[in-house]
Amino acid sequence: MAAAAARWNHVWVGTDTGILKGVNLQRKQAANFTASGQPRREEAVSALCWGAGGETQILVGCADGTVKHFSTEEGRFQGQRQCPGGEGTFRGLAQVDGFGGGGLRIWKVGPGVCRMRQDPARPHIVATGGKENALKVWDLQGSEEPLFRAKNVRNDWLDLRVPVWDQDIQFLPESQKLVTCTGYHQVRVYDPASPQRRPVLEATYGEYPLTAVTLTPEGNSVIVGNTHGQLAEIDLRQGRLLGCLKGLAGSVRGLQCHPSKPLLASCGLDRVLRIHRIRNPRGLEHKVYLKSQLNCLLLSGRDNWEDEPQEPQEPNKVPSEDTETDELWASLEAAAKRKLPDWEQTQGALQARRRKKKRPGSTSS
Repeated sequence: MAAAAARWNHVWVGTDTGILKGVNLQRKQAANFTASGQPRREEAVSALCWGAGGETQILVGCADGTVKHFSTEEGRFQGQRQCPGGEGTFRGLAQVDGFGGGGLRIWKVGPGVCRMRQDPARPHIVATGGKENALKVWDLQGSEEPLFRAKNVRNDWLDLRVPVWDQDIQFLPESQKLVTCTGYHQVRVYDPASPQRRPVLEATYGEYPLTAVTLTPEGNSVIVGNTHGQLAEIDLRQGRLLGCLKGLAGSVRGLQCHPSKPLLASCGLDRVLRIHRIRNPRGLEHKVYLKSQLNCLLLSGRDNWEDEPQEPQEPNKVPSEDTETDELWASLEAAAKRKLPDWEQTQGALQARRRKKKRPGSTSS
């Protein structure tokens, strides 16, 4: 895909093979971008975020510990930086301004981190959580101690400790509240402004680990996905189930709602990018097979998401996918026409044989 067309992609997806895929849903096209020119599993993309230039730049976190810089204006990678220290893959990326000198600061967030999430309203605030690593809120411009440290819920009815496993986190708009989803199929709301460090609301969905959560445009509900590909909308005011969406064929890895339109992007291990229309009988708007297992996604938040201007295509040039499809249908129709006379001749011969057997004296006594 040309660089001029890359800026109009609606969704960017990171894959398990180290490819950054840009998907234009209006044109029904997907393009692959790699820094080295070849897919490499050791460069599997585990995290994506917009860069300092808004949607003109993407930061790509890879399994080899590098963060690559991709320009959507030019349609190419423009550089990378190695991030030393730590183990495992990136669990989140955040673009933060105000750190001069190019120095490195490290916050000790503990083991088993599953997600780091940045507050869109306060970019210097991030939250972390994981397996036996309770929710914490950090100020990247302040102390190396967390601003808020969640407290585990009370013991269960058998007086046994409830395990902690926060899989994903989101900040609620116009407040300090956060919502998490857990590996024990719980959705919890925390309020750091409250003296209570335990959840102020808890709901459960299904029986399987929840892997991703995203806020709906109104901010009053969230959509969660689990390891069995199920998607559901949960009301954050009463903790009740509002409805379910057509799910995936494998574990959900990435979810994101459009900030102003009732649209949801989802991806996962079934290698399919889906765009759902929330609370609409039609449900599924787009479905694109992308060949690789998908780990994360970025959904464009621009207002002209659906009615962007189309750039002129080369004259007399038909996309190869459409050409292959047309040739396939043409060959099937031709084959059907060739087989039709043979079928008619066979049926005619059978009917003639039946009529001959029914005639009197047609068989010897």
